[in-house]
Amino acid sequence: MSSDLPRSADAVVVGGGTVGGWCAYFLRKAGLANVVLLEKGQLGAGASSRAAGVVRLQGGTPEAVRLGRWSREFYLRQRPEIGTDSGFTEQGYLLPCFTPAEVAAARDRIAMQQAIGIPVRWVSGAEVDALNPSMAPGQTLGASYCAEDGFITPSRNVAAYTAALLAAGVVVAEQTAFAGLSAGTVLTSRGTVDAGLVILTGGPKLAAVGALAGVAIPAGGARHQVAVTEQHPEFADTPMVFDVGSGLYWRPEEDGLLFGMSNPDEPPGENRSVDWEYMTLMRQRLAKLVPLTVGLALRRVWAATIDYTPDHLPIIGPAPGLDRVFVASAGGAGMMWGPAVAAAVADVALTGSSAVVDLSDLGLDRFDASGRSRLAADPIALPFPEKTK
Repeated sequence: MSSDLPRSADAVVVGGGTVGGWCAYFLRKAGLANVVLLEKGQLGAGASSRAAGVVRLQGGTPEAVRLGRWSREFYLRQRPEIGTDSGFTEQGYLLPCFTPAEVAAARDRIAMQQAIGIPVRWVSGAEVDALNPSMAPGQTLGASYCAEDGFITPSRNVAAYTAALLAAGVVVAEQTAFAGLSAGTVLTSRGTVDAGLVILTGGPKLAAVGALAGVAIPAGGARHQVAVTEQHPEFADTPMVFDVGSGLYWRPEEDGLLFGMSNPDEPPGENRSVDWEYMTLMRQRLAKLVPLTVGLALRRVWAATIDYTPDHLPIIGPAPGLDRVFVASAGGAGMMWGPAVAAAVADVALTGSSAVVDLSDLGLDRFDASGRSRLAADPIALPFPEKTK
């Protein structure tokens, strides 16, 4: 967007996805006069424009819950703040249980979430059938349910942070690749920028971005597939559903049903082709749970590379050994946690802490030299590969 790359800036943010875009906006809003956002392609052209847009409060850890809540609240206040919004729709979310072990885990999770103030509750199998009549009756032992969960429109989110960046006066340097760091100077494909702060984002490219800066970041990329069925009137007002065990989720979209999945047995990579064999397998699971999908044609199908971390949690904190350089990853939950991660990394870069979430366990120091985390993995996550490369 900008033809001129300034020679100096108060902050340079690398990466024009959801985390990078909102981070640059928050830094400018916090009072930094000169903020530059580097994007090697176009804003949002990666995973941010190819997501499913789910935003849930039902995280598997306290940190995940707080990040989801902050992001949802931000989506709701966007229009008065920036003049547009990301299209948040409150739809409700069911996380069904099919075994006694899943029921026990859900009840423990609900207690944790309720202690934080999330309006989540246990619903019986009969209540699941009543809440979502498009599902086959009698399939579940019950579910956790939060009526305040919902989804945004990913393309509208990209448009929203683009508008916010331009209105705030952030210098958006598209078609400008990050090339590394040298003594406080950011190297790019279009010259250098002396930066007071540097924030490294990049979604599935974050490990490569970190390598250019001399920082080892255990973040990977994996293929994620999404499809939208043709229209059916029964889907219009049904809650979203996440079958955690299979990694399959679905929600209403364009009077049809959007469903998404990742294959945990697929190695990390950037494959964006559609795996029809795995798509067929997941359609069989969907057909068992939502019989109305049998025989429905698919109107749209796509694949994207989305990021993840070994423990399925975000990375927010300083880059070890580098002064005033920080790292931010939403760990594959860019729509759900992205704004909160962006705000938290902006906070910690400016003040050393953040009120968004407790950052003490979310930095790079939780990983050992091989990328293993000392934290237990978030249990409510897509089934990403165990390794990042």
